[in-house]
Amino acid sequence: MAFNSKNPFLSNKRFSSNAVSRAEEVHEAKIIDYNQEMTLSGTINKTAILFLILCGAAMVTWWMAFNGINIMLPAIGGAIVGFVLVLISAFKPQLSPYLAPGYALFEGLFIGGISAIFEAMYPGIVINAVGATLVTFLVCLGLYKFKIVKVTEQFKSVVIAATLAIATYYLISWIASLIFNFTPVHYGNGMMSIGISVFVIIVAALNLFLDFDLIEKGVQEKMPKFMEWYGAMGLMITLVWLYIEFLRLLSKLASNK
Repeated sequence: MAFNSKNPFLSNKRFSSNAVSRAEEVHEAKIIDYNQEMTLSGTINKTAILFLILCGAAMVTWWMAFNGINIMLPAIGGAIVGFVLVLISAFKPQLSPYLAPGYALFEGLFIGGISAIFEAMYPGIVINAVGATLVTFLVCLGLYKFKIVKVTEQFKSVVIAATLAIATYYLISWIASLIFNFTPVHYGNGMMSIGISVFVIIVAALNLFLDFDLIEKGVQEKMPKFMEWYGAMGLMITLVWLYIEFLRLLSKLASNK
């Protein structure tokens, strides 16, 4: 079974400069309280809130799936609504305090559904994907914290270009598969398909560095408080994308056994 990879923001990194400039405009217009500034602890707390909401929603569709209830509507509907909320937040970051929890809720429904499907096909795959995602996050966080990996403008350009290239490839492949009798290269479990999955996972992991940089710069520049939700939302989006890609890769490897 093939599922399209998705980082619904595609990405918050692409819109981060717009978000910061709009946040500065709001700040300069004195629409917000100057004492209410973005903090690292606040962003961490909001990331934890979004994670709990996402997990709670995922448990709903997971339970539905393993109790014989059709999950296609909540899963697909969650993915679509989550995507729409991300687009709105990208252009209206000041609405992130309201949109980010909604994204976590609806994306959780999708994650629970797709996880249940993969788990039914390949028992044990979900815990392995969760573990791989967590390890990748911690490794990237350590590399960023200790300045082993530095986010320069060139680094950002390369990662954003690679992310957009992946998005374009998936979109074109999906459209071609609908119109023609065409099977995209990344479908199946061949070596080429596995190689593509590994490449996408690397790019998704590199996106974590952009998220860390966005949050750090926002704190340093004393961005408005709502940017905590924006930063947390961007980080959650990348983690969801990374988790789905690990599910895809592990399923390909499992099907080759």
